[in-house]
Amino acid sequence: QVQVVESGGGLVQAGGSLRLSCAASGRLLNFYTMGWFRQAPGKEREFVAVISWSGGNTYYTDSVKGRFTISRDNAKNTVYLQMNSLKPEDTAVYYCAASRYTNAIMSTMTSTQKWDSWGQGTQVTVSS
Repeated sequence: QVQVVESGGGLVQAGGSLRLSCAASGRLLNFYTMGWFRQAPGKEREFVAVISWSGGNTYYTDSVKGRFTISRDNAKNTVYLQMNSLKPEDTAVYYCAASRYTNAIMSTMTSTQKWDSWGQGTQVTVSS
């Protein structure tokens, strides 16, 4: 089973940018669909973005479309989440996740139950 570790979180002003990284170990990432979720205080963990094992397909939750970009570098066993035009409502702990559903339709991967491995999360705080 793959292990994932997130990095790149921090404090940023509204309108700013951050890039999160997710480094994997234990298995090659090209065996996995990869995604990002986030959880704000007092709220459930919610889907943010997903990318297919090849990188050819992506899907985003509506609130981040046009602002966030998920990408992957299988040679480096790393997945990224570029976050631009950040808003205070983006404040949350961001989690990287890996799924063995490599043939799934991307839009069906929004449930946490479809994901096998999770990182410990990285805090993103956007000040107004």
